[in-house]
Amino acid sequence: MPKKQTKETEIQKIVNHYFKTKGLSLDKIKNDAKKRKIVYSRYTRPAKQLLELAGSLQEAKKAITKVAKWAKSRNLDYAIETVFKKWLELDRLKPKEIVKKPFFRNQPMIWSRSRKKWYVIAEDNEWKEFAGKETDIKWKIIK
Repeated sequence: MPKKQTKETEIQKIVNHYFKTKGLSLDKIKNDAKKRKIVYSRYTRPAKQLLELAGSLQEAKKAITKVAKWAKSRNLDYAIETVFKKWLELDRLKPKEIVKKPFFRNQPMIWSRSRKKWYVIAEDNEWKEFAGKETDIKWKIIK
């Protein structure tokens, strides 16, 4: 019987880790469970399956964290079951690279390798040679 108690504790830790990757604190989870916004028991079965698949609490948490980073970088929702679906490709899952694009006065810019110059793309799609300083270029994250 003591083995079962240990398993339940590990399963709870996996579920709690999953919620933590979702940005929910333990207090928020407990509060939402009381209000029936979260049905905690719905997550215990997949957590138990993940523990069996991963072989250890540490490996299960690592897999959840990896899937969470990958999914968040793509604005995707994820569940514990997503870890099963991605299990065989966990080693290849990488968060989407954050791409910063250059702008000057809210107009996109492009670097010409052949001419080794920056160009500003005007509203009429004409390329205008950039005569400013590199510090005038604003880099924005494009999603």
